[in-house]
Amino acid sequence: RCACRGAMWRGAAAALLGLAAACLLRRGSSPAPPVSAAELRRYRGAPGEPGLYLALLGRVFNVERGRKHYGPGGAYSGFAGRDATRAFASGDFSPAGLVDSVSGLSPAELLSIHSWLSFYRDNYEPVGKLVGRFYDENGEPTAALREVEAAIEEALKLQAESDQQQQQFPPCNSEWSSAKGTRFWCSRESGGVPRGWAGVPRRLHRPGSQGAPCVCVRSSGPPWSQPGSSRHRDRGDLDDPRLQQYEGCHPLAEQCVLPT
Repeated sequence: RCACRGAMWRGAAAALLGLAAACLLRRGSSPAPPVSAAELRRYRGAPGEPGLYLALLGRVFNVERGRKHYGPGGAYSGFAGRDATRAFASGDFSPAGLVDSVSGLSPAELLSIHSWLSFYRDNYEPVGKLVGRFYDENGEPTAALREVEAAIEEALKLQAESDQQQQQFPPCNSEWSSAKGTRFWCSRESGGVPRGWAGVPRRLHRPGSQGAPCVCVRSSGPPWSQPGSSRHRDRGDLDDPRLQQYEGCHPLAEQCVLPT
């Protein structure tokens, strides 16, 4: 009984020591205090200033190692000491463009901001959160940040869908001449999408989009949505309802000429 009791006490002591160690680790890795806009303005890299920082979506990074770019006289010196998130997408380095507002930006521009944020995370030291549009005085995300993150997440989904559709329906090659008109044709690398098939030209109608671009469509094997199916019509994606055949062209021709 004593041995058992001793083992219980040793186990309890070990658990308490583990808990204490975990507390110390959390304390040691606690986030830096939030940075005010006034404090951030002191980090523009000028002589006598304490360092060189910039912020993106409210996250502050030490960019001292990129001084030739962000320091005084550098091509991106306008980013120093402030959150100029919008300029990362718009390319507007004027005072009106070097702001943190992202209202009205397109999904592609939001993806650009997302890409830049990944770049800074991978290449520069994070030093805190900027109090303002995206983080409050406690360093907690604001509603504005949650909205931007949701919009970026939606843009990433749209990009994934677009990438998948380009793999399924790569763009055609095309050329125009006044004598012959427009020629569309497919190859195993048309649209910059290398693949093991050439395909045949078709118009692709996308809901909500104007026009119907020429795409290359697999004409044999199972449909894209059923890659492993053994029961199919061996027509690839030709039966996709979004596709329209070019008038006057053979259904299985790899090229089609539309006269002027």
